[in-house]
Amino acid sequence: MQCRHFGSCGSCGLYALSYEEQLAQKEQRVSQLLAPFYTQPLEVFDSPDEAYRARAEFRIWHDGDRCDYAMGNATKDGAITIEECPKVIAPIQKRMWELLKQINASQSVLKRKLFAVEFLATTTDEVLVTMLYHRKLDEVWREEAKSLESLLSCRIMGRSRKQKVICSEEYVTEKLMIDGRLFEYVQYESGFTQPNPTVNVKMIEWAITQAKKVGYGDFLEAYCGLGNFTLPLSCYFDKVLATEISKRSIHSALINCERNAISTITFARLASEEMTQALNGERTFTRLKAIDLQAYNFSTVLVDPPRAGLDEATIALISTIEHILYISCNPETLARDLVNLTQTHEVVAGAMYDQFPHTEHIESGVFLVKRSV
Repeated sequence: MQCRHFGSCGSCGLYALSYEEQLAQKEQRVSQLLAPFYTQPLEVFDSPDEAYRARAEFRIWHDGDRCDYAMGNATKDGAITIEECPKVIAPIQKRMWELLKQINASQSVLKRKLFAVEFLATTTDEVLVTMLYHRKLDEVWREEAKSLESLLSCRIMGRSRKQKVICSEEYVTEKLMIDGRLFEYVQYESGFTQPNPTVNVKMIEWAITQAKKVGYGDFLEAYCGLGNFTLPLSCYFDKVLATEISKRSIHSALINCERNAISTITFARLASEEMTQALNGERTFTRLKAIDLQAYNFSTVLVDPPRAGLDEATIALISTIEHILYISCNPETLARDLVNLTQTHEVVAGAMYDQFPHTEHIESGVFLVKRSV
């Protein structure tokens, strides 16, 4: 990828290395962190070098009567205006600059106190644009935004403090071919989505490869989000219990089950700590009154925690389950958690996924199997 803003924009920090060098450097870092627990070569899943990101946010920089997109600068003490961003996928590329042109052509309705624009796109050319304001939005704004929807062939919504204005819809529908089957995912503006669709499919298919080695029992998932892993993995287990704290993500997950005609998954709105308390019988939850937790015989658990990793109680809980899939967005906390997990389990497979080329960020995964007594 080439970008005229390399070196001044703070978004891509590894611009001085070729993509192959970046990938090798990341593989070495993860391998070193996992070396005490796993010494085999990692499976490395690369990304397209450019046009890989389906979710992006840009500040709006006002200079007199003109607006520009802006990003934080490389020295992290200010911002720069940008004229290109080749990392975003084509559906965003073909709309973001025409959107900026229309914002600047607006008499003031679209540009006044606009401070950021967010894009959420799919590989099937659906785009949701969220325009963020420091003012209350009125019917005049809505009418102009609706005209812009038609012009750009996208969906537009506006946000300001305690206000959300939806012109048509507040979601997009992604369609991904995973392990030979097409899955549909409804993705809402405020919900978490994997930002790199190509690498996301590779991550899920790696997890499926491990699940196929199990071949029995029920499946438990924490931090399930909108069902990104849950839906495809459910095909390889009898029953699934998936937990997530976000109401919006649970709402999306239920819609996605219906869209994909999957009936074996039960979703529960629980934080990971609450999931542990419920499964250990330490606490009852009204939210679980219709769920018979004793009916599950978990052979496999998947965790995909935030950067802070797992808490001690969750580690203790999943250590009782024979197979563990751990997807991590922070290899340091993954290595920390493996100190405890490898007391009861052995790492039998490891992978690295490059969701964010040209940055230091790394996603990785391990598959653990319970040690024989």
